[in-house]
Amino acid sequence: MGFMAKPLMVSSKDRSILEGWLRAPSTPQRMTMRGRVVLASADGESVRSISEKLGVSQVCVCRWRDRYRARGLAGLQTAARSGRPRRITEVDEARVLAATMVPPAGKTHWSSRGLGKKLGMSYTLVHRIWRAHGLQPHRVETFKFSTDPDFDTKMADVVGLYLNPPERAIVLCVDEKSQIQALNRTQPLLPLRPGIPARMTHDYKRNGTTSLFAALEVASGRVEGRCFNRHTHTEFIAFLALLDRKYRRVDLHLICDNYGTHKHPEVKKWLATHPRFHLHFTPTSASWLNLVERWFARITDEAIRRGSFDSVRALETAINKYLTSWNADPKPFRWTKSARHIRRKIARARAHANSTYAT
Repeated sequence: MGFMAKPLMVSSKDRSILEGWLRAPSTPQRMTMRGRVVLASADGESVRSISEKLGVSQVCVCRWRDRYRARGLAGLQTAARSGRPRRITEVDEARVLAATMVPPAGKTHWSSRGLGKKLGMSYTLVHRIWRAHGLQPHRVETFKFSTDPDFDTKMADVVGLYLNPPERAIVLCVDEKSQIQALNRTQPLLPLRPGIPARMTHDYKRNGTTSLFAALEVASGRVEGRCFNRHTHTEFIAFLALLDRKYRRVDLHLICDNYGTHKHPEVKKWLATHPRFHLHFTPTSASWLNLVERWFARITDEAIRRGSFDSVRALETAINKYLTSWNADPKPFRWTKSARHIRRKIARARAHANSTYAT
């Protein structure tokens, strides 16, 4: 015979809510169990009977009966816990952050183990502090401010072509990827397998080079490309002639960098006889403004870097196959930043650099 505790007094409103808990499939199992304890207690069942029916201890049954009696439905909610005491103090954070900014003697940056040893704390603690503050001493990024006196004018011109292209004209990003090496690995590539990445030897044999001239159509993402043995003004004129045949009876706005080939007297002479062509030059040291550079990164990563080519012809065949595949389903690169936004960002970067040098 189980212990007959005094039945709980459950209002009709609370009973309706508890029964709703039991019917709802989304109710957590712990809340369902607590609701069953209260309803069974309200129906006069003993603590032992409820315990056996629900598969919980009698102590558990008594706990939720008492909490409901003291606080009602609010007493059935899981109480917030204080959690684990904080192990990283503000003093520790301040010490690690201050030390991280000063490289160790004879080295360029700290490792978590080295800094932990110096400060007398575990390297895992140093790593957690670094992660919390977004510090990665082992990483370094490159940057360069353009010194072109006409930077703002040229940048606004190029960005304007991206965001507001002229009507009844085509905007092309033109550049050449020069000296692409036909590298042949000394041993065959080991293919990708489950749990094992593809592998290739670090040594190789050079079998010559080629230069890829490419024109990225900004609106559609299509790329017109051709490989040449050299990348002089002669090849550039030949590529312009190819574009002249490809795009007939329409004005062409070409975005190019400041490479000397693009401004050669012979090139200027050719452009004078082809008034449909309008060249727009990116500022010095600002090739990131030319969208075709992004496409060059794609072809390098997806078709060239991990390839093995026993001849220049094999390399050019791989490049042409990639061009055909890309143009079958081209994906344009969308420029979203205005000239004003870029100016503000560069101004902030310059101010940060100047403040760093000052200190």
